[in-house]
Amino acid sequence: MSNKPNASARLKELELESQLGGEGTETTDRKIPVIDLRDFEKRREEITDQLWNAASEVGFFQLKNHGIAVEDIDSAFKMSERFFNLPVEVKQKYPLHETSNTGWESKAQVRPSTKAADQKESYQITLSRMDNLWPTDEELANFKSLMLDFEHKSWQLGMKVLSCFADRLGFERDFFTKAHDPASPEYNSTLRLLHYFGLDNAAGVDRDKWRAGAHTDFDCLTLLYQREGQAGLQVCPGKEALSGAWTAVEPKPELITCNIGDMMMRWSDDQLKSTLHRVRMPKPEEGRGPRYSLAFFCQANSSALIQGPEGKYEPITAADYLQQRLAANFVETY
Repeated sequence: MSNKPNASARLKELELESQLGGEGTETTDRKIPVIDLRDFEKRREEITDQLWNAASEVGFFQLKNHGIAVEDIDSAFKMSERFFNLPVEVKQKYPLHETSNTGWESKAQVRPSTKAADQKESYQITLSRMDNLWPTDEELANFKSLMLDFEHKSWQLGMKVLSCFADRLGFERDFFTKAHDPASPEYNSTLRLLHYFGLDNAAGVDRDKWRAGAHTDFDCLTLLYQREGQAGLQVCPGKEALSGAWTAVEPKPELITCNIGDMMMRWSDDQLKSTLHRVRMPKPEEGRGPRYSLAFFCQANSSALIQGPEGKYEPITAADYLQQRLAANFVETY
């Protein structure tokens, strides 16, 4: 049974995005919480309180002592760079289409905030829909095995964080783990490799363009891996969004940056906050080379029914929810 929303509901999550195309200002007054996952089981209650406070007040936080080795993250980055260095004609063999949310795209993501294409390319891995979308070993040796391992490590960490939110929402502790079951053919969680194009040969930076325009994510939880020295990520919490004041999230190799997505905001009856963020162009004093990041999106399996404990919103399946959000953000370019 489909639970498709009406037109007004489809636009709700895009209202703020459409108003935030401008440059705005940058503030250092706002802090992004850093949460230590050390001794997780012994400190579960304390960690849960910290996660809940960060997710309900800011919507963004960073994790340390999270259990994923820096060496594993670095290996994933190096493999990602190798993929994006493949000839265009090779990458075009594995194209992304909005209905699958899997494969390679370049400048195909158009944000409601900017009405312009993000200045990047990406490759998306969704395990249940990868038929004929993996580069061959001749094209890129060990790519599949390394990315599958990294995807699984990311999933494990995401489920650990989501189990804390399940506790606070009154769900069973493994509620979100079951809703994100990777063994299911309906699995939707996605590992996204991102390459923002370098500007080394540009005479100047076009301030009308963004590496990624202002947006909220439409998943439950995003884990973002950043490379040291490749800045640009900015955050503006929803309750302060119209202020136009943005906070930089500096990349550090030992930290994983996390944010709440629209799906979890709805699932929590708006208790947890999906936060606007973007990737700006380099400042004059910064390098203009490429920027790489890795994002793991915890997106519930297709038939999972999204409804909060208080029933604030009508139930909707994850499949319907994801399709309405994808349709607002992609254009076909190939």
